[in-house]
Amino acid sequence: MSGASSRGSRSPGESRLPVHATVWDDRPNSGGSESRWPVVLVHGILTWGTDPRYGFAAQRPLAARRRLLLMDRRGYGRSPDIARSDWAVDAGDIVELLGTGAHLVGHAYGGVGALAAAVRRPDLVRSLTLIQPGALRPAARHPVVAEALARARAATAALPPDLTPADFLRGATESVGMETPEATPERLRAAAATMAELPCWDADIDLSPLARAAFPQLLVSGDWEGAPEPYRTYAGLPLIACAEEIAEATGAAHLVVPGYYPHTQQSERVNVALEHLWDAAEQGGARG
Repeated sequence: MSGASSRGSRSPGESRLPVHATVWDDRPNSGGSESRWPVVLVHGILTWGTDPRYGFAAQRPLAARRRLLLMDRRGYGRSPDIARSDWAVDAGDIVELLGTGAHLVGHAYGGVGALAAAVRRPDLVRSLTLIQPGALRPAARHPVVAEALARARAATAALPPDLTPADFLRGATESVGMETPEATPERLRAAAATMAELPCWDADIDLSPLARAAFPQLLVSGDWEGAPEPYRTYAGLPLIACAEEIAEATGAAHLVVPGYYPHTQQSERVNVALEHLWDAAEQGGARG
């Protein structure tokens, strides 16, 4: 693993990892902040760790108190290429990044990898935050989620074999009324990785270990007000229902904020909630 850090520090063994993680650490050289657990952040589709549009650029202020590791999933950002990205493979990479223990934050597809990593190694997780995770299958009892699963399976099967990353990027955004991002090399690479990855919405993850876990957990959703109607209907409502179902199954708290990209559109509110969760975990506060 390679990384960028204002202090240039790395944990033992990080250089041996098969993924890149950007390290943000703006803490002073002395003081009680040195004893705080680090944080691993895992991005979703069409993006990378430090991307200001969909990634975690807006979480940079949190590096004033903790060391942040912004993972680039395989095939994204500065991580190596991979023929087929996979949430289960991501989970193994996340476990390695957790080291001897860390807070864990995952968004969308990255939330599914984070969920799987927390189930696999709950002893390494100090808190778990899932921002609109794409794990629809564990919430399939909800009719809105069941409909979304059926649509996703059909859409994946219907993808034309000659689809280019630029076509995919345009279709993934314009089809739901969203503005298409500029087709930079970084974005097109992320689109190519997204096209080929194993669907995360069909991940079969047993949530019962999280219901027994001692660490605090938080689900974060947007209310999807102001989103284009197709995007709200086909993505927003299923994601809200999914978060509600996962929160109920695991005993997690559920924070709903305005908009549809919580950690970018409502970064101050989400950052405050993250700080509160991490502080509570480190002070032995109540779960959730």
